[in-house]
Amino acid sequence: MYAIVDIAGQQFKVEAGSEIFVNRLAAEKGAAVEFNKVLLIDAEGTVKLGAPYVEGAVVKATVLDDTCKADKVLVFKKKRRKGYQKLNGHRQYLTKLQIVEIA
Repeated sequence: MYAIVDIAGQQFKVEAGSEIFVNRLAAEKGAAVEFNKVLLIDAEGTVKLGAPYVEGAVVKATVLDDTCKADKVLVFKKKRRKGYQKLNGHRQYLTKLQIVEIA
């Protein structure tokens, strides 16, 4: 059984027991969170498609870590023949979730 959920403006395919990284949420470590923007549920071949969301469907998760960081993204700017070079790095903060159940 899996579901497609809208979490903070992004869509994720989740299953019970899976771990995902999402953009930072306002939740503490160990907190239980629920997402009710479920777009699709597949239960052993029976597909329920929402318009836009499935009625009464909830995905429950717990926060494993609220201060994870993504891989570093390097932004390099250069203008030819002018001696201008700029290197900038960025690491996005993420929240690690473990999906408990799809109800």
